[in-house]
Amino acid sequence: MIPVSVLVLTRNERAAIARCLASAAAFDEVVVVDSASSDGTAEIAAAAGARVVPFAWNGRYPKKREWSVANAAARHPWQLHIDADEEITPALADEIARLMATGPHCAGYFIDGRPVWQGHRLRFGSPNRKLALFDSRRVRFPRPDDLAPHLHWEMEMHYQPVVDGPVGRLRHPVLHHLDKPVAALVARHVFYARWEAHVRLNGERARLDRSDRPLRRVLKAVLRETSFTPWLVAAADLVARLGVLDGPPGWQRAGLRIAYYRWVGRLVRRARRRAALSGQSAGAPTGRERCGAGAMTASVPSTPQR
Repeated sequence: MIPVSVLVLTRNERAAIARCLASAAAFDEVVVVDSASSDGTAEIAAAAGARVVPFAWNGRYPKKREWSVANAAARHPWQLHIDADEEITPALADEIARLMATGPHCAGYFIDGRPVWQGHRLRFGSPNRKLALFDSRRVRFPRPDDLAPHLHWEMEMHYQPVVDGPVGRLRHPVLHHLDKPVAALVARHVFYARWEAHVRLNGERARLDRSDRPLRRVLKAVLRETSFTPWLVAAADLVARLGVLDGPPGWQRAGLRIAYYRWVGRLVRRARRRAALSGQSAGAPTGRERCGAGAMTASVPSTPQR
C-alpha cells in the first residue's frame, strides 16, 4: 500500500464518490471529510472502507482543506488532496508509489487535472493544476479576505497552499469529471468569478500567487490588466494546446473558461467605474450583481454547486 493518506472533501457527492474512492484503492488510507451530506455520501464512503470525518464550517477560518490537514488525524504526513469529482489514474498512483519508495525530493507536488467533459475525456486544452500532494508538516494556507456574505463558502477557492520547501510537478494527471448539468457548472463558475473579482479588487491576488514561479506570476499579472484575456485564453486552449481537436466537448469546455474570464473582467471594470464616479476606492462586487456572458447570463448563487 502506498504510504500516503488520501483526503477527499465531500458534500452531497453520491453520484461521484464511489468512482473516486475506487481510484484510491492502492493507498494505505483514505479519509473522507464530509459536510453533513444529505444524499448518503458518507454512508457510501464508509461502506467502501474510507474513514469518514464530519466537518461543520463556522463561517470563519480555517476553511475545509486547511482544517482537514490539521484535524483529520491522517495516518501519514504525506497527503494527497482530491475532490470527489476527481479520479486518480493508475499511472499517477504508480508514480506516487515510486516517489514514496525512493523518497520525495520536494515538499509538495503539483498535479494536473485532465477534464472529462460530460463523459468525454479531453486529450487537449488547458489542464487545471493544483498543489495536491504535499508533506502536511510543511504546509500552510493563505487566508484571503473572502468571508463576506456573498462569498460564503466553506472551501478554499482558486489559490494554492504555501509549502516550506521546494515544489515539483508530477507527470501523470488526475481525471476531473465535469459531468454535472451544464447549468450547475455555469452557476459554479459565476460564483468563482465573483470571488476572483473580489480578491483582485482588494489587492490580494498578487499575494495569493506567491507560490507560482516568477515568470508565471508576471504573466498572470499582465493578463489580469488586459481586456483581451478571454480571447488569449481561447487561443491558448483551442490553438496552442490543440483543444480544437477534441471536437464539440472541447469547444464547450473552452467556451465556459472564456465566459469565466469575461465575467471576472466585467465585474472588475464595473467596480472600478463605480469607484471613479464616487471618488472612492473600488469595492468588491455585491451578491446582487449579474455576470453577463451572452446566452450564459446567470445570477450568482449564494454557494457554488459542487
